[in-house]
Amino acid sequence: MPKKKVRKSAAKRFKVTKTGKVMFGHQFGSHLKLHKSKRRLRRQKEPGVLKGAFAKRVKRMLGVA
Repeated sequence: MPKKKVRKSAAKRFKVTKTGKVMFGHQFGSHLKLHKSKRRLRRQKEPGVLKGAFAKRVKRMLGVA
């Protein structure tokens, strides 16, 4: 049986939890921080959760679904 292929670009950006949620890190958090508000930077540290059709699409890229 051949190996399952995974989109490496997606594997670096998204993680799937045991419950099946797709988590991602927010963008724009590590560059030119001075003019961004502290609240905005705090919110960008927390991982985000993908929902709906896009989550389904990413799971297919990762070979989960």
